Amino acid sequence: MAPSLFSYETLVHALAGATGSVVGMAAFYPLDTLRSRLQVEDPKKLQGSSWELLLKLANEEGIDSLYRGLTPVLQSLSVSNFVYFYTFHALRRSCAKNTSALQDLMFGIVAGSINVLITSPLWVVNTRMKLEKNSYKNLSQGLFTLYKNEGAKGLWSGTVPSLLLVSNPAIQFMVYEALKRNLVARGRFDTYTAFLVGALAKAVATTVTYPLQLIQSRLRAGTSMKPLLKDVKSNPLTIFRGLEAKLLQTVMTAALMFLIYEKLVRLVLTIMRVRLTKH
Repeated sequence: MAPSLFSYETLVHALAGATGSVVGMAAFYPLDTLRSRLQVEDPKKLQGSSWELLLKLANEEGIDSLYRGLTPVLQSLSVSNFVYFYTFHALRRSCAKNTSALQDLMFGIVAGSINVLITSPLWVVNTRMKLEKNSYKNLSQGLFTLYKNEGAKGLWSGTVPSLLLVSNPAIQFMVYEALKRNLVARGRFDTYTAFLVGALAKAVATTVTYPLQLIQSRLRAGTSMKPLLKDVKSNPLTIFRGLEAKLLQTVMTAALMFLIYEKLVRLVLTIMRVRLTKH
C-alpha cells in the first residue's frame, strides 16, 4: 500500500519551509526591492553596485522605501512555500523507494506548477505594491482592486513565464537534495552544511533561469516589453540586468531558509518520535 499524500511529517516539512522562507526574506528584503526595480525601471536611473544603489535609494526615498510591501510579501511567501514544500514532500513520500535526482526534478516541476496556479495573484499584487507609492493598502484590497480593474487576466498576468519558471525551484531542490543525499551518506551533513548547500543550489537555479525572471517581473508590474527587447538587441547581456542583486538576495535567503528548515524539521520530528515512544 502506497503512503498517503497527507501526513504529519509532510505537514512539518511544509510549516518548516514556510517559516524558513519568511525569516530569510525578511532578513534580505531590501535586496529583493532593488532587484525588482532594476528589472522594471529605466536602467539610466539605477546605475552602480548593489550596495551603492541601496544607499542611493535610502538617501533619496528613505529607508522605508527599501521595505515597501514587506508585509504582503511575507504573507504571500508563507502561503507559496507552504504549498510548494507540502506538495514536493508529499510526492516524495508517495514514492515507495528512494528518489533520484530526476524524480526530484519532476516532483519540483509538479509542485511548482500547482504553486504558481494558486498563488500567482498574490505575487502580481506584491509586485505592484513594491514598485508603486500609495497604491494598495494591503494584500486583500490589492486583489479586489486589481480584479475589479483588470479582471482575472490582470490577477494571473505573468503566469506563462511563471509556469516556465517552475524550473527554478525544481532545479534548486534537485541540486539541494542530490548534494544532501551525497553528504548524508558520508556523514557530513548538518544544519550548517545545509546553509552552504542551499546557497549553491539557489545560485545554480537563479543563474540558469534569470532571463525568464526578468520577463516575469515586467509582466507582473504591467511594464511594456518593447524597451527591454530593444535594449537586448543592442546588448544581449541586458537580459541579465539585476542579476547581481538577485543572486545576493536569493542565495542568502535560500541559504538561511534551508538552515532554519532543517533545524525545525529535525527538532519537531525528534519531539514527535519521543512522544510516540513514551506512548
